[in-house]
Amino acid sequence: MTDYWLSKLFFDLQSPENMKRWREDRDAFLAEYPISVEMREAVFTNDIATIAPHVNAYLLRFYFSISGMSDPELLDRLHALKPEKEARHG
Repeated sequence: MTDYWLSKLFFDLQSPENMKRWREDRDAFLAEYPISVEMREAVFTNDIATIAPHVNAYLLRFYFSISGMSDPELLDRLHALKPEKEARHG
């Protein structure tokens, strides 16, 4: 299920002003979004397994890009999340 507020957070980070605020004080910026404690922790730890099922793929890629993760690393980590059987067949 998509998490509206988590998606909105990632979308809002596309604004240079918001990006500046995010880099200066993530706690204060996150306080403006009513996301769960679990999602908040996942954002702080770049926990792809927790975040990926809850946001649009484009926003996921954007967020991890600004977090310093390369596309190949992101794709490798996403592929590692697939169950073994699904990975072989699909």
